[in-house]
Amino acid sequence: MEKSLSERDKAIIWHPYTQMQTAADAIGIVKGEGVYLIDEEGNRYIDAVSSWWVNLHGHSHPHIAKKVSEQLLTLEHAIFAGFTHRPAVELAEGLLQILPQNQAKIFYSDNGSTAVEVAIKMCLQYWGNAGVPRTKVIAFNNSYHGDTFGAMSVSARSAFTAPFASLLFDVIYIDTPNAQNITDLKSRIAHLNSDIAGFIYEPLVQGSAGMLMYEAKFLDELLACCREHNVFTIADEVMTGFGRTGKLFASDYLTVKPDIVCLSKGITGGTMALGVTSCTQNIFDAFLSDDKLKTFFHGHSFTANPIACAAALASLDLLLEPKALDEIERISSRHRDFALKVISNKKLRDVRQTGTILALEWETDGSSSYFSGLRDNLYSFFLKEGIILRPLGNIIYILPPYCISNQQLDYIYSKIEEALEKF
Repeated sequence: MEKSLSERDKAIIWHPYTQMQTAADAIGIVKGEGVYLIDEEGNRYIDAVSSWWVNLHGHSHPHIAKKVSEQLLTLEHAIFAGFTHRPAVELAEGLLQILPQNQAKIFYSDNGSTAVEVAIKMCLQYWGNAGVPRTKVIAFNNSYHGDTFGAMSVSARSAFTAPFASLLFDVIYIDTPNAQNITDLKSRIAHLNSDIAGFIYEPLVQGSAGMLMYEAKFLDELLACCREHNVFTIADEVMTGFGRTGKLFASDYLTVKPDIVCLSKGITGGTMALGVTSCTQNIFDAFLSDDKLKTFFHGHSFTANPIACAAALASLDLLLEPKALDEIERISSRHRDFALKVISNKKLRDVRQTGTILALEWETDGSSSYFSGLRDNLYSFFLKEGIILRPLGNIIYILPPYCISNQQLDYIYSKIEEALEKF
């Protein structure tokens, strides 16, 4: 008898963020169709978290598939040092049309963590090239920017970074801004400014921390202070980009625009890996020199892969259609209505919503850890109901593909209400 995908997987594969000794066997997925993932037994699951926040338009979208297929028959890859190609150029042109207008150059990499690595290196080397000893980076408490070493360094210290703590560079951590602390935060930046190379932040929503949300007006004040003191600002829009917060980018809610922007996840509509770091002309110009030691020495074998760029161009086609923007507003509105319905539930400590992101934080006895039993119980409950929700400790969140229907949203909401009665 032929073994299942799940059985074959268990024998040979090591999964991310998974304690392999105690974890349930991986579910074998054989097909994606719109909002659904379908397993080898024919069970259908609503992908309510967009497969780790990457899927914008639904699985196996025909327009993206067509464009990728055409590109495969034209050019699958080309070295990007000394060469270029149409998909990379057209994607850069398209992104600069929708990114904050101070962005001028596009640097390609291969995922969110490396987009952040590139941003940090750009920022630090800018000051090094200028002969100015600025080496400190500011980041928010509870931040998450990726799992490579530079990205871990600018993320909050946690169980995920603990094994590598002694190898990470020091970072200055501050709280997210609010009415009570904004004056103190600005004073701290003013005091430290001669040491600070840059400030990296997740705009408006701190994803992995539990979809923690804060107000644009206070972030604007903080960014204005950074600009006043020549501190470069790095917007990590890996999760918030491409419509998740209700606008194309979370930075669109802000008056002060970032100097550097990091993109990945939804950039290809969830089709394949691609990272982008954009920057201002001023930052790019600091690397122009007759001295080759001032070159930006960073790259990947698959930099600007033509197939990935073609997927991103196809996803951008879909995203910029009026229909997609209407869908984003529809989902945002439905989330707002449901948030109002459950906000007074005594089982909930907090309900948070920004754009298409809705988070519900369960009241607990103080055990809100990612590793809590509640997290596992909630995950299993929703999975049995045909919904993929991957709780962050005691926090569940919905971050769906834009093709999700009102009926499918209502089904998820109804199961959340059941869970509130059960747990």
